[in-house]
Amino acid sequence: MTEIPGFQKFMLPLLQFAADEKEHSTNEALDYIAKEFGLTEEQQNEMLPSGNQKIFSNRVFWAKSYLKMAGLIENTKRAHFKITERGLSTLNENLDEINIRYLKKFPDYLELSESWRKGSSGSEKEEEVSIPQTPEELLENSYQDIRKSLAQEILSKIKSCSPSFFEKTVVELLVKMGYGGSRVDAGKAIGKSGDEGIDGIIKEDKLGLDIIYIQAKRWENVVGRPEIQKFVGALAGQGAKKGIFITTSRFTNEAKEYIPRNETKIVLIDGEQLANLLIDNDLGVSKQVVYEIKKIDTDYFEEE
Repeated sequence: MTEIPGFQKFMLPLLQFAADEKEHSTNEALDYIAKEFGLTEEQQNEMLPSGNQKIFSNRVFWAKSYLKMAGLIENTKRAHFKITERGLSTLNENLDEINIRYLKKFPDYLELSESWRKGSSGSEKEEEVSIPQTPEELLENSYQDIRKSLAQEILSKIKSCSPSFFEKTVVELLVKMGYGGSRVDAGKAIGKSGDEGIDGIIKEDKLGLDIIYIQAKRWENVVGRPEIQKFVGALAGQGAKKGIFITTSRFTNEAKEYIPRNETKIVLIDGEQLANLLIDNDLGVSKQVVYEIKKIDTDYFEEE
């Protein structure tokens, strides 16, 4: 499958779509661009890492924003636009492509984008290239890189700590996720059972209507299917049907594909998932910087 073109590749087709000088909706533009580039439904629905927006529509929206900054199109009403005289003149140049480099010829664009260029970490030369990612994509991907690095650091710290600290971390994480009732109750449960294949138990909810059995292994070796089978056997010995197997390493495919024949439900959490759960639940991490990404409230500007 071909990749979704970069947002700059959408600029000229978008302007050509509006060449009839009629008012068009953004949805109409999305349909046109998708057909123009032969994008599949799967490609059109591919999401950004955050899952908050589709990559394709995000790139079309940014192409539209850049054209508007340069005065080649104008908004007519909510989610609608049309080409300007400058846009028509631009089309008459019979260009092969419109990109950021070309838009710099317009004073309107330079004025509006000046703050962006000053705040960008990329060089002027990099900006001249046909950058595929939109500002939101660059921000999200940078966030994901930082998060992955943090997760690796967290996992490394956990592996260097004592087994008792690891158990304590598991307890606090489960409590933060809503299990175990109070921290005191959970603390009493973990590591106290002494049963083979079970490191502890924790309440499923604050009322203690059900119990979840825990296996917490601070391992370097990969966890295979035999270890999971032993855990299931230990659960059966307790008459339990719910268990969580947490490890600092990872599981083999055979272990992940193993499904108990009875009604026992097993959740496997490997080192990567564990680190991400700690991040998501603000355990062992502290907030350094918070960026709020805002968008315009078009309803506010609607005049009665």
